[in-house]
Amino acid sequence: MIPSIHKQGSSTLGLLNYLYGKGTREEHVDPHLVASFDDMAPDPGRDPSATKEDLQRLLDQPLHLLDADQRPDQHVWHCSVRAARTDRILSDEEWGDITRRIVAATGIDSGGPDDAGCRWAAVRHADDHIHIIATLVREDGRRPDHHRSGQRAQTEARLIEADYDLHRVTPGDGTAAKRPTSAERHKAERQGRERTVREELRETVRGASAGAASTDEFFDRLAADGLLIRKRIAPSGDLLGYRVALPGDRNKEDEPVFYAGSTLAPDLSLPRIRERWSLQAEAVSEGGPEPVQPALPQVTHPAFARRRAAAASWQALLIIDHGDDGMAAAQIAAASEVLDALAKTSAAHTRAQLREAAFVFERASRSHIRAARGHDHALRQAAHDLVHSGPALGRGEDGATTAMVIDMAIFLAIAAANWHAKKHHSQQAAAAQQAAEHLRTAYQAAAARPIATLRQRGQRMAPRIRERQADLLHQALPELAERIQAEPGWPALAATLTDARQAGHDPAALLTDAARRRELGSADSISDVLVWRLRRSAHLPAAAPESLQTAGTRDGQHIPTPASATPPAAQASNHSSRRH
Repeated sequence: MIPSIHKQGSSTLGLLNYLYGKGTREEHVDPHLVASFDDMAPDPGRDPSATKEDLQRLLDQPLHLLDADQRPDQHVWHCSVRAARTDRILSDEEWGDITRRIVAATGIDSGGPDDAGCRWAAVRHADDHIHIIATLVREDGRRPDHHRSGQRAQTEARLIEADYDLHRVTPGDGTAAKRPTSAERHKAERQGRERTVREELRETVRGASAGAASTDEFFDRLAADGLLIRKRIAPSGDLLGYRVALPGDRNKEDEPVFYAGSTLAPDLSLPRIRERWSLQAEAVSEGGPEPVQPALPQVTHPAFARRRAAAASWQALLIIDHGDDGMAAAQIAAASEVLDALAKTSAAHTRAQLREAAFVFERASRSHIRAARGHDHALRQAAHDLVHSGPALGRGEDGATTAMVIDMAIFLAIAAANWHAKKHHSQQAAAAQQAAEHLRTAYQAAAARPIATLRQRGQRMAPRIRERQADLLHQALPELAERIQAEPGWPALAATLTDARQAGHDPAALLTDAARRRELGSADSISDVLVWRLRRSAHLPAAAPESLQTAGTRDGQHIPTPASATPPAAQASNHSSRRH
């Protein structure tokens, strides 16, 4: 159940005309009162002899206790209360009781026999919500104490949900982005938009800010994405802020509807976006308690960028698990930039799910714990590289490294969810878990072909080679070996172990290290996770090109591509992933 306190108004009759009207799309059905301050207010919806003017005069009567110059200009208090879509339809009597609890909790009218509260009425014109209108002058002429009425209404709504066995809304902490208004939702429906303009702009601005290194780069990206931009300039010439609009979103005067960055999300104001790179530069120049990685070489290949993102995500996991709160918050915020960048550069078959993952994870990127910016450099650099390396083709090394980084992003989202849960950040934890589910779906699409190719190679290996790899698995991971061998992905892991041995690595040591760094029991497919960890840490090509399948064998064992045939991006990534 969601109560929303709307902007205070100056016309009681104007709001009543809306509440008892047909609605902007004639969606208002049977408008009528469900409760009022004295339960005797006239109801223009059900009583033919009552008018909206009668109800307005009754509600505004306390205003006349004050001299004209003492009457508040914005005296109309308006609160809507909406049930969840999955909730049962409540009766008028139940909505009336809910209304009384909301006005009491918010300080509008405590309901006590000796308390001179405000006058109010609740109108229902749909099955799933009501509107409460009140005059912000008490019966004794004093003003009500309705400070923080929104937060107080939310607290009461949680109790109402429990008492009425309704959908339990996850409590927030005031760091969420502003929800679209009903008018914005209706406009999106009329225009056939999947999301409201506010949500589209938020997604686009977040994508433009992902990994950006300067104000100019940020605005260049906004312009390249087709947004209209208005900059707020001080008399001194300093840039103070910005507003953005979609070219096709117009008001009644056919003018673009602009939104300030701060109204899209708290962390999208210009000062907050600048903070990302200003503090990063400060950390690089002054140092800090945690060494900050220097700038890495320019990335020109999508596969290289994805390998680097996987390595940075691995490092971020360790910081979230073992770093202080500020550093963990910074990693989670920067992880949101990586997801935005992945969604922006993803291939068609993974794009929808990666967009959804980035869209929902943004809620997990904000909390009251201040991020220690500057120590998130590796992830921010990874986001920058993903954007500047361009879109991945979704096949070959690009497709396989996409699966690799999505696999790591799933663990990153789960780590963020666990961290938020420990801090009792319920909304953020739920958002991170939801993002992990979208990432799992994206992973299945991205990994299907490269894993299938590796499985085929593993299935064609000579029996004695498969037995050798099974013995090695039992030696390195005795507690997980039987489960791994029962998975469909075991042949792919066996092929990867063979590749690692041929490349001069100790497969047992790689396995032990991959399992030691982070638990594996919660993975959907342990073998898949180990495939990507081993191929990254051993600097093996992520993909197994079709040509490799017939390149040759020795004792029934596949001969990997020589170093000269390894994609340049994979070779160049060695220095950035060696310690991870």
